[in-house]
Amino acid sequence: MSTAPNPQQPAATPQSAPATASSSLAAVPAPAPRPRRKQNQLPFMFRHAFLICFTLAVLWPILWVLKIAFNEGQDFSISMNPLPDKFTLQNFVHLVSTTDKDGNWLFGRQFLNSLVISASASLIGIFVSASAAYAFSRFKFPGRRAGMMAFLITQMFPGTMMMIPLYLLLNYLGLLDSMLGLILVYSTSTIPFCTWNLKGYFDTIPHELEEAAIIDGASQARIFWQIIMPLSAPALAVTALIAFMSSWNEYIMAAKFMDSELSYTLPVVVNSYISSKSVQWGYFAAGAVLVSTPIVLLFLALQKFMVGGLTAGGVKG
Repeated sequence: MSTAPNPQQPAATPQSAPATASSSLAAVPAPAPRPRRKQNQLPFMFRHAFLICFTLAVLWPILWVLKIAFNEGQDFSISMNPLPDKFTLQNFVHLVSTTDKDGNWLFGRQFLNSLVISASASLIGIFVSASAAYAFSRFKFPGRRAGMMAFLITQMFPGTMMMIPLYLLLNYLGLLDSMLGLILVYSTSTIPFCTWNLKGYFDTIPHELEEAAIIDGASQARIFWQIIMPLSAPALAVTALIAFMSSWNEYIMAAKFMDSELSYTLPVVVNSYISSKSVQWGYFAAGAVLVSTPIVLLFLALQKFMVGGLTAGGVKG
């Protein structure tokens, strides 16, 4: 016999259980925030003090060169004070205003020689290296691995080992004491490193981009110039900077292959202030500052490409 529900007794609703749960949760007090542990500042201070001392140790030789360059006279100061005793621009004025016996402005011509030779050598080296690196990265052909190993082996020997063959070759071609001869020497010497660096960067570019371009009817040359080269701008900038810097700072080959003062580059001029009997330290330091300034400006201009280009070029070999 079933019992009828009592109309005066309220029926249970589905919201009663959640309401009870929420009320019970509301009754639980929130956990109190834990007090922050006080960090020990001593290792932090020691670390920064070490970095400051290390930075000063690195910058001290540069400050010393600047002191000698802006100091009066040609003496070598052994004082630890990095500030010049008497500030003057005499050394820079003498270096910039030098002329030969015919009245030609030597520093302007020598600066132009360094700029033209370094820029031309880096451009030629980058063009040849980019073409070779793309071929090594994308194509399969006999001798591919042997060619890359040959480029790597050439980097194991100093460039001075090739001076006698290069001298004889330039003499045979009539390119001694010629800017064209030095451009060819510098551009060929930078090709192995530039090829390896660019080949590693090209390996990171997806093949699907080229496959899509081939489907659209693009030729291999168009793919290289309009797809690969724009995507490789960071690696190209860094590689060109390294090639330019190596040509700009090179001294031995420029001193041996160039005979006249009008053909000298700036490193040869700077070294001319050092002789077996005396050293003109003021002129030498001023020349070192002038030679280093374009490289520093290039580093500042291309610094946004430096990290990406160097790290991406070393991902794959």
